[in-house]
Amino acid sequence: MAVEALRTVRIMIKHIVRTRRSTDEFPRSEHLAQKIAEVAADPVAVPEETAEMVRNRIIDNAAVSAASVVRRPVTVARAQALAHPVSSGGAGVFGVAGGCSPEWAAWANGVAVRELDYHDTFLAAEYSHPGDNIPALVAVGQHLGVSGADLIRGLATAYEIQIDLVRGISLHKHKIDHVAHLGASAAAGLGTMLRLDEESIYQAVGQAVHLTTATRQSRKGAISSWKAFAPAHAGKIAVEAVDRTMRGEGAPSPIWEGEDGVIAWLLDGPDGAYEVPLPEAGEAKRAILDSYTKEHSAEYQSQAPIDLAPAAP
Repeated sequence: MAVEALRTVRIMIKHIVRTRRSTDEFPRSEHLAQKIAEVAADPVAVPEETAEMVRNRIIDNAAVSAASVVRRPVTVARAQALAHPVSSGGAGVFGVAGGCSPEWAAWANGVAVRELDYHDTFLAAEYSHPGDNIPALVAVGQHLGVSGADLIRGLATAYEIQIDLVRGISLHKHKIDHVAHLGASAAAGLGTMLRLDEESIYQAVGQAVHLTTATRQSRKGAISSWKAFAPAHAGKIAVEAVDRTMRGEGAPSPIWEGEDGVIAWLLDGPDGAYEVPLPEAGEAKRAILDSYTKEHSAEYQSQAPIDLAPAAP
């Protein structure tokens, strides 16, 4: 028993992330985006327990998408996606035959997954639904014909990066929507799945973070369907960011730490600092095992009270 327990101990490195002035000595090797790129590019094997959970979550996503397939936001997103067919390849859209360009399939399927608030969740310093990563990776995987093993590798990375960011950086404290972490995780996961180099992943993460930061007003006041569209938008942005960086385009950097970056102006400010845990080189990605599926369409902390409610007098 003790030996088995030791095998599952994770070796994580806590990275200090804070604002840096442009005149500071701040080598690229210390950028959070670079640390994420290194994790994503690490060819470490996926443990079977991680792979099994990835397969479970793909099934869970498909099930909640089927349940939402006729709802208005899903119908709208599907119509938009089908207006972007491709001459070869393409990715499937839930509920219809045929395919479309992968970024638009990620959009439509992302809305279907998110609409009922029924897929998986993880809560720490921030909220998250890590299953939001799945539509983007599946769409690109279908379009390019990647192997199931590479899809699993990519999703193991996407879950790892999103959950690690959620552990370390609170967005809702500053009324920033939690999908800001999703852009980075989906881009990193795509990088792993496509076996991209660290440079490409670094630039894709920077672009995705830059373009997926929005306020939480979508969850306040007159709540609109954008609450379902927001993670789909982040997934679409991640696909487009990876496409651009594979063509040689760069990103604003350092995206989190820059003096006009995310931390300085959107989070804790120039004096703020965060600790983000990431696996060390060669450490397997197991963060998905810390996330949960949901039996009820409600937040993570509501699941047990809902189970208990029928028994109440």
